[in-house]
Amino acid sequence: MTDDTHTIRSSTLTATIKAQGAELCSLKDGDGTEFIWQAGPAWPRHAPLLFPIVGRLANDELRHRGKTCRMTQHGFARDSRFAWGTREESRCTLVLDDSETTRALYPFAFRLTAGYALDESGLDLTLTIANTGTETLPASLGGHPAFNWPLQPGKVKESYALTFASPESSPVRRLDGGLLRAETEPNPVEGTVLPLSESLFADDAIIFDRIESKSVRYAARQGAGPWLKMSWRGFRELGVWSKPSGAPFLCIEPWRGYASPAGFDGEFSDKPGLMHIAPGAEEQLSYRVEVGSS
Repeated sequence: MTDDTHTIRSSTLTATIKAQGAELCSLKDGDGTEFIWQAGPAWPRHAPLLFPIVGRLANDELRHRGKTCRMTQHGFARDSRFAWGTREESRCTLVLDDSETTRALYPFAFRLTAGYALDESGLDLTLTIANTGTETLPASLGGHPAFNWPLQPGKVKESYALTFASPESSPVRRLDGGLLRAETEPNPVEGTVLPLSESLFADDAIIFDRIESKSVRYAARQGAGPWLKMSWRGFRELGVWSKPSGAPFLCIEPWRGYASPAGFDGEFSDKPGLMHIAPGAEEQLSYRVEVGSS
């Protein structure tokens, strides 16, 4: 145990979390299989938390009551050091409170708590946003975990697929310059199955803004090997992303919110997709990653 990281354990799994960004940086099974992308030149992160925005704002500007603040893509939580709350054998919590630094970027009072808990089959992450101020708190929140792709060395990336819990037929959204395009695109899911290939991401992330499923399984379509299942509560959108240049990771991202629509030029609090949390209230969202091998 160090001030920088904490490793939690169950009888079958281990997970390591960093204070910087409250970021999950490892999830291993009893055989030593690592499910989390270990960062690298292709993308230097593991599983950042996206707060208080998901995606990008036009011109990276947040406007509130005549004040303009600079807010870069996905917000500041991923680059902030959280304080340790509890640090136990199989669970831990980390906390980020507003400060003079955050209020220069985001003029609101808040407390963001990330709680990790490990059991024999998977990892739970519970995120709680509390409004500690006196005005309504507009915010978005998202997970951005990157998983190794392929999960098993030697497997072809195109042998993997995402299998959704429900058929997904609603059109999907894409980005243009980091902003949400007005037009929709056909859903690439075939019933419940999205065959994976690098070409899917030639046009950036696939954004399911009308997702029916509350879970998705990621595994090779044939043969034995490691697999994982992600499920979520409170999140309303899902992003799926990788780099189309051979990067060996796949991000499965539950979101509550999304990038500013192209052409939106209003106050931040009027931006589509935000939560609006009353003073003294809180919002709680969570996702779970179950892992195994077949």
